[in-house]
Amino acid sequence: MSEIKVLRTYIQVDERHVEVGQELDRPIRRVVVAAVLSNPSAGRYVEDLEVFIEASKVLSKQLSERAVGLLDGAEVHSYGKGVIVGMSGELEHAAALLHPALGAPLRRACGGGKSIIPSAKKRGGPGSTLDIPLHHRNAAFVRSHFDAVELRVPDGPGADELVLAVAVTDGGRPLPRVGGLTVEEIVGEDGLR
Repeated sequence: MSEIKVLRTYIQVDERHVEVGQELDRPIRRVVVAAVLSNPSAGRYVEDLEVFIEASKVLSKQLSERAVGLLDGAEVHSYGKGVIVGMSGELEHAAALLHPALGAPLRRACGGGKSIIPSAKKRGGPGSTLDIPLHHRNAAFVRSHFDAVELRVPDGPGADELVLAVAVTDGGRPLPRVGGLTVEEIVGEDGLR
Protein backbone atom coordinates (compact mmCIF):
# COMPACT_ATOMS: atom_id res chain seq x y z
CA MET A 1 0.00 0.00 0.00
CA SER A 2 3.05 2.23 -0.13
CA GLU A 3 1.81 4.14 -3.19
CA ILE A 4 -1.47 5.10 -1.50
CA LYS A 5 -1.00 6.96 1.76
CA VAL A 6 -3.57 7.62 4.47
CA LEU A 7 -3.40 11.39 4.97
CA ARG A 8 -6.04 11.67 7.67
CA THR A 9 -9.03 9.85 9.11
CA TYR A 10 -12.50 11.28 9.57
CA ILE A 11 -15.07 9.72 11.94
CA GLN A 12 -18.73 10.53 12.36
CA VAL A 13 -21.19 8.94 14.77
CA ASP A 14 -24.90 9.75 14.66
CA GLU A 15 -26.77 8.41 17.69
CA ARG A 16 -30.48 9.04 17.36
CA HIS A 17 -32.67 8.98 20.48
CA VAL A 18 -35.83 10.75 19.26
CA GLU A 19 -37.54 10.83 15.86
CA VAL A 20 -40.32 13.37 15.18
CA GLY A 21 -40.95 13.74 18.90
CA GLN A 22 -41.15 9.97 19.48
CA GLU A 23 -38.63 8.54 21.92
CA LEU A 24 -37.03 5.43 20.46
CA ASP A 25 -36.98 2.11 22.34
CA ARG A 26 -33.20 2.28 22.06
CA PRO A 27 -30.80 4.70 20.38
CA ILE A 28 -29.88 3.86 16.79
CA ARG A 29 -26.25 4.47 15.94
CA ARG A 30 -24.90 5.11 12.43
CA VAL A 31 -21.13 5.25 12.10
CA VAL A 32 -18.94 6.33 9.19
CA VAL A 33 -15.18 5.99 9.20
CA ALA A 34 -13.42 7.56 6.23
CA ALA A 35 -9.81 7.89 5.16
CA VAL A 36 -8.51 10.73 3.02
CA LEU A 37 -5.97 9.08 0.73
CA SER A 38 -3.31 10.18 -1.70
CA ASN A 39 -4.13 9.23 -5.30
CA PRO A 40 -1.01 8.00 -7.11
CA SER A 41 -2.86 8.03 -10.44
CA ALA A 42 -4.26 11.56 -10.20
CA GLY A 43 -3.87 13.61 -13.36
CA ARG A 44 -2.83 10.76 -15.62
CA TYR A 45 -4.26 7.66 -17.24
CA VAL A 46 -3.02 4.39 -15.72
CA GLU A 47 -4.18 1.12 -17.25
CA ASP A 48 -3.47 -1.17 -14.29
CA LEU A 49 -5.44 -0.21 -11.17
CA GLU A 50 -4.28 -3.14 -9.02
CA VAL A 51 -2.66 -0.73 -6.54
CA PHE A 52 -6.16 0.47 -5.56
CA ILE A 53 -7.57 -3.04 -5.28
CA GLU A 54 -4.68 -4.21 -3.09
CA ALA A 55 -4.87 -1.11 -0.91
CA SER A 56 -8.62 -1.62 -0.42
CA LYS A 57 -7.98 -4.89 1.44
CA VAL A 58 -5.78 -3.25 4.07
CA LEU A 59 -7.86 -0.08 4.27
CA SER A 60 -11.12 -2.02 4.57
CA LYS A 61 -9.82 -3.96 7.56
CA GLN A 62 -8.65 -0.79 9.31
CA LEU A 63 -11.74 1.30 8.60
CA SER A 64 -14.23 -1.53 9.16
CA GLU A 65 -12.82 -2.65 12.50
CA ARG A 66 -12.77 0.93 13.72
CA ALA A 67 -16.36 1.57 12.58
CA VAL A 68 -17.72 -1.61 14.17
CA GLY A 69 -15.81 -0.80 17.37
CA LEU A 70 -17.68 2.50 17.59
CA LEU A 71 -20.94 0.55 17.90
CA ASP A 72 -19.72 -0.42 21.40
CA GLY A 73 -20.47 -4.13 21.06
CA ALA A 74 -23.90 -3.79 19.43
CA GLU A 75 -24.75 -6.14 16.57
CA VAL A 76 -24.18 -4.68 13.11
CA HIS A 77 -27.45 -4.40 11.21
CA SER A 78 -26.55 -2.48 8.06
CA TYR A 79 -23.49 -1.61 6.04
CA GLY A 80 -22.40 0.44 3.05
CA LYS A 81 -19.33 1.93 1.39
CA GLY A 82 -18.39 4.87 -0.80
CA VAL A 83 -15.64 6.93 -2.40
CA ILE A 84 -15.28 10.57 -3.40
CA VAL A 85 -12.54 11.04 -6.00
CA GLY A 86 -10.76 14.38 -6.20
CA MET A 87 -11.07 16.32 -9.45
CA SER A 88 -7.75 15.08 -10.89
CA GLY A 89 -8.79 11.46 -10.42
CA GLU A 90 -11.29 9.32 -12.27
CA LEU A 91 -14.31 7.30 -11.23
CA GLU A 92 -12.49 4.10 -12.11
CA HIS A 93 -10.11 4.78 -9.20
CA ALA A 94 -13.17 4.71 -6.92
CA ALA A 95 -14.44 1.54 -8.59
CA ALA A 96 -11.09 -0.16 -7.97
CA LEU A 97 -11.15 0.81 -4.27
CA LEU A 98 -14.74 -0.44 -3.97
CA HIS A 99 -13.76 -3.73 -5.64
CA PRO A 100 -15.09 -6.91 -3.98
CA ALA A 101 -11.68 -7.19 -2.25
CA LEU A 102 -12.95 -4.49 0.13
CA GLY A 103 -15.98 -6.59 1.03
CA ALA A 104 -14.38 -9.55 2.79
CA PRO A 105 -12.69 -7.51 5.57
CA LEU A 106 -15.87 -5.45 6.07
CA ARG A 107 -18.00 -8.60 6.35
CA ARG A 108 -15.52 -10.15 8.82
CA ALA A 109 -15.56 -7.03 10.98
CA CYS A 110 -19.38 -7.10 10.96
CA GLY A 111 -19.58 -10.74 12.04
CA GLY A 112 -20.58 -11.89 8.56
CA GLY A 113 -22.87 -10.60 5.87
CA LYS A 114 -24.78 -12.31 3.08
CA SER A 115 -26.08 -9.33 1.12
CA ILE A 116 -24.16 -7.22 -1.35
CA ILE A 117 -22.55 -4.17 0.21
CA PRO A 118 -24.21 -1.15 -1.42
CA SER A 119 -21.89 1.57 -2.63
CA ALA A 120 -21.71 5.04 -4.12
CA LYS A 121 -18.96 6.88 -5.93
CA LYS A 122 -18.59 10.37 -7.31
CA ARG A 123 -16.03 12.98 -8.25
CA GLY A 124 -15.87 16.13 -6.16
CA GLY A 125 -13.75 18.66 -4.34
CA PRO A 126 -13.22 19.55 -0.69
CA GLY A 127 -16.45 19.49 1.27
CA SER A 128 -18.37 17.44 -1.30
CA THR A 129 -21.08 15.29 0.23
CA LEU A 130 -21.64 11.62 -0.48
CA ASP A 131 -24.78 9.70 0.42
CA ILE A 132 -23.59 6.22 1.34
CA PRO A 133 -26.39 3.72 0.77
CA LEU A 134 -27.18 1.26 3.53
CA HIS A 135 -29.09 -1.97 3.74
CA HIS A 136 -29.26 -4.98 6.04
CA ARG A 137 -26.08 -7.03 5.97
CA ASN A 138 -27.87 -10.39 5.62
CA ALA A 139 -30.97 -9.55 3.60
CA ALA A 140 -31.06 -6.68 1.14
CA PHE A 141 -34.88 -6.76 0.96
CA VAL A 142 -35.47 -5.65 4.58
CA ARG A 143 -37.23 -2.35 3.85
CA SER A 144 -36.76 -0.93 7.34
CA HIS A 145 -33.02 -0.84 6.61
CA PHE A 146 -33.16 0.90 3.20
CA ASP A 147 -31.35 4.05 4.19
CA ALA A 148 -28.32 6.26 3.56
CA VAL A 149 -25.91 8.22 5.67
CA GLU A 150 -24.35 11.46 4.46
CA LEU A 151 -20.60 11.96 4.58
CA ARG A 152 -18.85 15.30 4.22
CA VAL A 153 -15.15 15.79 4.87
CA PRO A 154 -14.71 19.58 5.15
CA ASP A 155 -11.22 19.73 3.62
CA GLY A 156 -11.20 16.67 1.40
CA PRO A 157 -10.71 15.37 -1.10
CA GLY A 158 -8.10 17.61 -2.69
CA ALA A 159 -7.66 17.28 -6.44
CA ASP A 160 -5.07 14.52 -6.01
CA GLU A 161 -6.85 12.74 -3.15
CA LEU A 162 -9.66 10.26 -2.57
CA VAL A 163 -11.99 9.73 0.37
CA LEU A 164 -12.79 6.07 1.09
CA ALA A 165 -15.54 5.38 3.63
CA VAL A 166 -17.33 2.48 5.27
CA ALA A 167 -20.58 2.86 7.17
CA VAL A 168 -22.26 0.56 9.71
CA THR A 169 -25.38 0.81 11.84
CA ASP A 170 -26.88 -1.01 14.81
CA GLY A 171 -30.45 -0.62 13.55
CA GLY A 172 -32.65 0.39 10.66
CA ARG A 173 -34.56 3.62 10.17
CA PRO A 174 -36.29 4.94 13.27
CA LEU A 175 -40.02 4.11 13.46
CA PRO A 176 -40.24 2.01 10.24
CA ARG A 177 -43.79 1.32 9.06
CA VAL A 178 -43.89 0.71 5.30
CA GLY A 179 -44.14 -3.09 5.51
CA GLY A 180 -42.05 -5.68 3.73
CA LEU A 181 -39.64 -8.26 5.05
CA THR A 182 -38.76 -7.71 8.71
CA VAL A 183 -35.53 -8.46 10.54
CA GLU A 184 -37.28 -11.30 12.35
CA GLU A 185 -38.22 -12.91 9.00
CA ILE A 186 -34.67 -12.97 7.55
CA VAL A 187 -33.65 -16.38 6.24
CA GLY A 188 -30.11 -15.21 5.47
CA GLU A 189 -29.23 -17.67 2.70
CA ASP A 190 -29.21 -15.70 -0.56
CA GLY A 191 -28.41 -12.19 0.64
CA LEU A 192 -31.83 -11.01 -0.49
CA ARG A 193 -34.32 -12.43 2.03
